[in-house]
Amino acid sequence: MEEKANGPIEGEESRRPVIDGPTNPMVTPLLSDLYQFTMAYAYWKAGKHNERAVFDLYFRKNPFGGEYTVFAGLEECIRFIANFRFSEDEIAFIQASLPKTCEVGFYDYLRGIDCSDVEVCAVPEGSVVFPKVPLLRVEGPIAVVQLLETPFLNLINYASLVATNAARHRFVAGKSKLLLEFGLRRAQGPDGAIGASKYCYMGGFDATSNVEAGRLFGIPLRGTHSHAFVSSFMSPDEIMEKSLPSHDGTSTCEDFVSLVQTWLGKIKWSSLLHGIFGETNQSELAAFASYALAFPNNFLALVDTYDVMKSGIPNFCAVALALNDLGYKAVGIRLDSGDLAYLSSEARKFFNSIKEEFNVPCFGKMSITASNDINEETLDALNKQGHEIDAFGIGTYLVTCYAQAALGCVFKLVEINNQPRIKLSEDISKVSIPCKKRCYRLYGKEGYPLVDIMTGDSEPPPEVAERILCRHPFNESKRAYVVPQRVEELLKCYWPGKPDEARVKLPPLKEIRERCIKQLEQMRPDHMRRLNPTPYKVSVSAKLYDFIHFLWLNEAPVGELQ
Repeated sequence: MEEKANGPIEGEESRRPVIDGPTNPMVTPLLSDLYQFTMAYAYWKAGKHNERAVFDLYFRKNPFGGEYTVFAGLEECIRFIANFRFSEDEIAFIQASLPKTCEVGFYDYLRGIDCSDVEVCAVPEGSVVFPKVPLLRVEGPIAVVQLLETPFLNLINYASLVATNAARHRFVAGKSKLLLEFGLRRAQGPDGAIGASKYCYMGGFDATSNVEAGRLFGIPLRGTHSHAFVSSFMSPDEIMEKSLPSHDGTSTCEDFVSLVQTWLGKIKWSSLLHGIFGETNQSELAAFASYALAFPNNFLALVDTYDVMKSGIPNFCAVALALNDLGYKAVGIRLDSGDLAYLSSEARKFFNSIKEEFNVPCFGKMSITASNDINEETLDALNKQGHEIDAFGIGTYLVTCYAQAALGCVFKLVEINNQPRIKLSEDISKVSIPCKKRCYRLYGKEGYPLVDIMTGDSEPPPEVAERILCRHPFNESKRAYVVPQRVEELLKCYWPGKPDEARVKLPPLKEIRERCIKQLEQMRPDHMRRLNPTPYKVSVSAKLYDFIHFLWLNEAPVGELQ
C-alpha cells in the first residue's frame, strides 16, 4: 500500500490517517473483546493507563503437523493502527455496554487516544517464522496497547494459518505446477474468502477465481465454466452466431460449428483413435463450440459433465482443432471428478495421438487442470501414482484450513515501566519469555538458517564468525554453540510511534509473495518435508536464559509442607 507520509505530523495533523484504512471496514476499535475495555477502564481508574508496556505477539506451535509457519497480516495491522480513533457512535456504544458506575471521564479519555505513541516492530510479512519468536513487539501506553490485542490477533491468526497452508500445498505440488485458489464459495464468509485469496497468493499460489480479490490486490484471475453451462445447451442448432474471424483477421469462418463437426468426424475415424469412442454428447459439443466462439484465445473446457474419455475429450479436441485452423491455440481442459491420475494420463495420450495423427504441435503442450476437493494428501497421492496434471484448482481444504482450525497466536505482557514480566504455567509451553527482546536468525556455511536466537534488548548483537552459545529457553540440557556465517535481525520498526522517525515502507503484495517464496527455498529440506520434519531450533542467549530462570524462581510462589 502506498504511503502518504513518513510519519505523523505534529499537532492536529498527527491525528489524520497516514495510510489507507483496513481492507475490511468492520475492522474498527470495537472489533475487540469486552474485557479489553473493562481492563482499559480499570487501568484508567487506577491511574496506570499511561504506563509504558511491551507486549509480544507470537504462537506456541507450528500448524498442520509441520515445523514452519508463514507470517501474514502485518499490513492490515499497520493500516488499523494508522487509523485508530473512536467515533462518537462507538464511544456511545461502549458507554452503554459498560456498567453505569464507570466515570464519564473515561469516555473523554477514549476520545483523545490514538496510536501516535505506540511502537510496532515486526518480522517482515511473508517471512518463515517459528514458535516463541515474537512476530510483533508492541510498545506503548498499556491501556492503548491492550486495546490492540484482539484486533491484532484476529488480523494475524487466520492470515498466517492460510498462508502457511498455501505454502504447504505449493511444496507438495512442486514448483512447476500452476496453483489456482478456487475457494470463494466455500470460505467462511466474505472476509474469509477475501483474506484467503490474498494470503494464498502470498503463500505461493499463482491465481484466484475471486474477482474482488483480484481488484483489491492485483492477484491474477483464472476461471473456466461450470457444468451448468455445458448442460444448458441441447444441440448445436441453438448457436445463432456461428462466424469466427481468423486470429490474424485476414479471413472469417462463416460456420465454425460445421468446422467443429467436420473435425469430430475426422477424429472418430482416424487410424490412431479408431474405436476409442462412439457418439459424443452433442449438447456438450455445442457448449464447447459456443464457449470457443466467445473466447477463442482462452478456450479451456470442463470435460467431465457426461463422460471424460468417450465424450468430453473428443469434443474438446474437435473444437481445439477447429480453432487451430483459424490460427488460435486452445488452452486445455479441466477435470473435476473421477480418477484424476488415470484420466489425466489418458487425456495426455489422446492429445499426443491427435498431435501425431494431424501434425498439430500445440497439442503436445495442452494444459490439464484438475479440481475436485484437492488437498495436501491428494497432491501427495497423485505424485506417487503418477499423473499428467499441469494445474490444480484448490478450494475447500485450502481456504477453510480444514486440517487445523486456528494457529493460536497469543499476546503477552513482557515488560512494564522497564520491569520485565513473566507469565508462569504448569504447562512449560505456556511460560512466556520476559523482557523487551531483539531477535536474530543465524545462518550456517551452507546458507541455511540454523537457529533463531532471542536476546535482551540491551545485549550486543551476535557477530558473524563469533562463537555464540544458544540455549533452549526452558530445557537446561539443550544448548549448542553456533558460529554464524550470516546474522539477520528479524524485528524491524514498522510504526515508530514518534513523528520524527521514519517507518519501514510497506511493500506491495507481489514483493511479499516473492519474499515468502525465497524464504521457503532457503530453508533446509528436512525442516520442510511433509512427514516427520526436523524441528527448527529456537533459542535464547545465555544471559537471557539466566534471567528467565531468575525471574521464574522469583515470581513463583514457594510452597510449604506440613
